[in-house]
Amino acid sequence: MGEQLRAQPAAPAGPPPPPAASCSLLGGLLQNGFHPASQPLSNGGCGEAPHPLLLRPELPPLGHGSPAKKCRLRRRMDSGRRHRPPFPWFGMDIGGTLVKLVYFEPKDITAEEEQEEVENLKSIRKYLTSNTAYGKTGIRDVHLELKNLTMCGRKGNLHFIRFPSCAMHRFIQMGSEKNFSSLHTTLCATGGGAYKFEEDFRTIADLQLHKLDELDCLIQGLLYVDSVGFNGQPECYYFENPTDPEQCQKKPYCLDNPYPMLLVNIGSGVSILAVYSKDNYKRVTGSSFGHMMSKEKRDSISKEDLARATLVTITNNIGSIARMCALNENIDKVVFVGNFLRINMISMKVLAYAMDYWSKGQLKALFLEHEGYFGAVGALLELLKMTDDQ
Repeated sequence: MGEQLRAQPAAPAGPPPPPAASCSLLGGLLQNGFHPASQPLSNGGCGEAPHPLLLRPELPPLGHGSPAKKCRLRRRMDSGRRHRPPFPWFGMDIGGTLVKLVYFEPKDITAEEEQEEVENLKSIRKYLTSNTAYGKTGIRDVHLELKNLTMCGRKGNLHFIRFPSCAMHRFIQMGSEKNFSSLHTTLCATGGGAYKFEEDFRTIADLQLHKLDELDCLIQGLLYVDSVGFNGQPECYYFENPTDPEQCQKKPYCLDNPYPMLLVNIGSGVSILAVYSKDNYKRVTGSSFGHMMSKEKRDSISKEDLARATLVTITNNIGSIARMCALNENIDKVVFVGNFLRINMISMKVLAYAMDYWSKGQLKALFLEHEGYFGAVGALLELLKMTDDQ
């Protein structure tokens, strides 16, 4: 993410709203990333907002109807803006070796909104959506993009971006140079790096991190992505005939009734969770070895420690342990996620083989297309529960 955004001068703001209006201003900008309207209208009569994650009905365009009707529609749109967080919408999972970032790109921007939109917000959106690589290490996983989603009443696409955790300081510096804090004062983040880099975000970029529980975000993000599907296709899949290399095939799996499930997260370590509902889960066991995937980490330790980590990796035999945990918890669904599985067909097929072998064909290893991004999605969902009043 070391490449910089091209600086653009901010468009002049219109006259501020009268004191009676409840839309708050931040540095001359409305907290939804738009300039104040040139003809501010009264906010009168707005009722209590629905839950921010509920879908809102589409509003007809303002170009037709009587002045009174236009006024009512404008008030409804302004009320919706106040009860949504400001753009841009991000969720971050800052792991030990990899940072995962999800970005919601609104596709339903009206001509009026586009005219009011501030320049640095336009610049951020253009930079993120028009590139597939950022600097030498940042990657947008185009093949994972979720299209035509409705989130918090807005339609758009969800983008998935990753870069090494060692590039985090460059990312923070870019946020400072592009004055990101004029659009947001808080970012929702999970993972151990949310604590490690919290002070850097505050002192360098003038941003507060709203730190979220890693396992909560993982589960909420997984359930959300599975519920919306993968652009018309199932998110979940398994391997049929995993013990026969010639007959082994990837097949879709319906996860509509996920509970209970054993969730095995393989990233910079292994966490195994027994999940009984979206709010009821427990950590069963885990181990750590993921840092050995990084050449820098391997070079920084002794050969003895590396041999020990390799031995632990092999002897733990993730598939066997997951099968035993499932047996102990009386669970028949075992779902494997995490960036260890990203573009790692060999490991997935080995896990599928192990589950099938150790369970004598009674258990399937289940996998998900967005394997390592669920924590970041969960952080984004938490952002969408926040309003400018918070």
